Amino acid sequence: MIKYLTFGISICFISWIVGMILNSILLKTEYYKKLSHLNFIVSKNLNKKIGIGYFKWIVKNTFFKFFNQKIKLENKKIELTEIRKEMTIAEISHLIGFIFVTAFAVYKSFTHNLLFGLTIMIANILMNLYPSLLQQENKRRIDRLINRQVKTVAKNV
Repeated sequence: MIKYLTFGISICFISWIVGMILNSILLKTEYYKKLSHLNFIVSKNLNKKIGIGYFKWIVKNTFFKFFNQKIKLENKKIELTEIRKEMTIAEISHLIGFIFVTAFAVYKSFTHNLLFGLTIMIANILMNLYPSLLQQENKRRIDRLINRQVKTVAKNV
């Protein structure tokens, strides 16, 4: 079982590289704009039920906080659209990684055993799907801030 889990975590780390490479290719297409507005779970209640809040706490309070330093709201002078763009890149990279590892897990389920595939999927959900869902939640929050900024600027003009 430890061997399966270690393999699952390793393939997820590899999937991050695959996700970044494929995302950089997708970034240059017209299709990317549609991808930047993905929203799998709109309900705050459902996000809470599946534990996104706990996941957010883990990311903010462990070594994961050092992974993507471009996504930080440290001061008011930072450009929100730039942060949203970086969130979209992270989200789509994780989604690509999730699809990559899912295909790999299905393959391993058939060629080795179902437990191997399920163990890979547990790591995949925690290392690719949840980060993507967290980015979607954060993008919704950023979108509200951007809309508030636009309304404030419009009132002042």
